[in-house]
Amino acid sequence: MGPYAYIAIEGNIGAGKTTFSKMMAERTGSKVIHERFAENPFLERFYENPESHAFSVELAFVADRFKQLGEALGSRNLFRQNVISDYNFAKSLIFAKANLPKNEFSLFRTMFGLMEDQIPSPEVIAVLNPGLEKVKEQIKERGRKYEQDLPKGYLEKIENGYKTYYKYHRGSRVLLIDTSELDFVENLDDYEKLFNCIINPRKPGVYEIKP
Repeated sequence: MGPYAYIAIEGNIGAGKTTFSKMMAERTGSKVIHERFAENPFLERFYENPESHAFSVELAFVADRFKQLGEALGSRNLFRQNVISDYNFAKSLIFAKANLPKNEFSLFRTMFGLMEDQIPSPEVIAVLNPGLEKVKEQIKERGRKYEQDLPKGYLEKIENGYKTYYKYHRGSRVLLIDTSELDFVENLDDYEKLFNCIINPRKPGVYEIKP
């Protein structure tokens, strides 16, 4: 983990967050936190009818992320265990902005702000960006039924949401990493490039990186 005790791996749907965070945690002996998306009772209904279920799905996600990170990071303080998560708490705000109408997003943002103050920020937030075509391929390959017919332009909206949110982020080391030419699952050299890129000591700030 180098100089860092808490790293979040982020990015668009299908960017490889869960796969890479698991690989990195196994290598470093860190505790890994995977988002419990399958436990969200509104997720499939949201994809079927976004307008009717957007607020419910975002509320369920932010509540579970708040609980999961609070418990995991609280125990980490006791045992000094390194942590790698496949999401950052701010994911809730990014997706809510993409999915909610203005009045509902305003309410959500107020609630999110109260929660965010109680969750420690990662020292490093690595945002993986394989590009939209590769993301679409990886979504198709993993075969989750409800992800196969995403609304036109939805992935573009999420990608832009990440870019906008993290462009001027303060406090952490935000790494906007172009992974379009990396295959960190099959190619060990590519994995090493990405791994070393993330654990490299840096001052807090926003970095655009092409390994």
